[in-house]
Amino acid sequence: MIQLKKGREEIMYLLARAIEKYNSETGRIIIQNTNRKNYEGLAEALSEISNRLPETADTLLHEIYPFDKSLTDSNYPFRKYDITGGQIKDAISGIVSNPRHFLIDACYIYLYGVGRKGFELNPVDTNLVVDLEKENETTEEEEKTSTTIRVHKKKKRIAPSTFKTIIGVLVIAIIAVAAAYIYDNHQWQTIKTDMNILSYQPTKAEIDSLEGIWLCYTGSPQARISDDNRFHKVVSNILEIKYKNGYFTLTRYGASFNHTGYAQFEAPNIVSIYSRVHSKNDSTESPRHSLMTLNTGKKYLSVISSSWNFDVGERNKIIGIREVLIKQGKGGNIEEVMNEIENSSCQCKVIRWHQDNNQVKTFQLKNELLDSLDMPEIRPLIDEHSILLKDQEDSMMISKGKR
Repeated sequence: MIQLKKGREEIMYLLARAIEKYNSETGRIIIQNTNRKNYEGLAEALSEISNRLPETADTLLHEIYPFDKSLTDSNYPFRKYDITGGQIKDAISGIVSNPRHFLIDACYIYLYGVGRKGFELNPVDTNLVVDLEKENETTEEEEKTSTTIRVHKKKKRIAPSTFKTIIGVLVIAIIAVAAAYIYDNHQWQTIKTDMNILSYQPTKAEIDSLEGIWLCYTGSPQARISDDNRFHKVVSNILEIKYKNGYFTLTRYGASFNHTGYAQFEAPNIVSIYSRVHSKNDSTESPRHSLMTLNTGKKYLSVISSSWNFDVGERNKIIGIREVLIKQGKGGNIEEVMNEIENSSCQCKVIRWHQDNNQVKTFQLKNELLDSLDMPEIRPLIDEHSILLKDQEDSMMISKGKR
């Protein structure tokens, strides 16, 4: 009787072979690391197979999958049987012990032209077949060894002196572990105190007020020396803030580059925000700090930031700046749109917010004239008068009369 491998061992082998085939056929090399985006090309290729599974059980010999009647008009990755780069990353790294059945069948079809049931009838790749005779031999050998050990244990008794030694070693080990824990806890408490980390535990209402999706306007382009037309410019960003064990993680999507960082409450309704330019090597580039208060009662929040003009090379200057944040809501997930027609038509970065109610809200992130904002009341907050230069430099800031 033929028996196929299952679980972690099976999916790791299938995905390794699938990556080899994808690299060979497309000429694109999948770098196998923890970045889920590296696997998205293969994920989409497998998704084209998996989303046809409800129609191919008879011809491709695999499990029966019900049709997804509720999402017939959806696109990747929001269909029922879509496979994501993150799922492939987790499965091939060995942390998934019970992979999705449609992922397994899609891999078999991609590699061998039939589903798992069809492959089991004619296993053309012996690496996926369990060697039952070898397993039985191993099991018998383990049982013999176990029996020998049990008999040996019955005959051998532990001497009192040996028993006392074992107890002494265990007591010393327990004391050592307790001392290490106390030391580490003391060190952590010292760091928290010295660096003022998690000094205030926010209430549920405060967590709800900060967590979510924010639209942010900043006037930093007005201090960018490389732009001769920088007068009265503004750029929009999208902030995604998530609560995590007393503090908040933050991703800031910008028109040209993204930031990553964290936020924490310092006192009731007072929040400090730290971020840096997101880089592949996790280096700290252009760190920025902000302070804001949440209990203003206004539709928008005004934030004071130590930031940069984000110019090139030596022209990248530290500035003080006021920003305006407007909360959009909570939940859902953010999609960063790159290299699509929509990007070229607006000459901007496009962010799609897929909300929990299945609605999609689109934001176009780009430098634009301050006067084009729909909220005239926030324009004076982020015009050229809102920027403070570290050093007095007349050449950096321009006014309407100097244009």
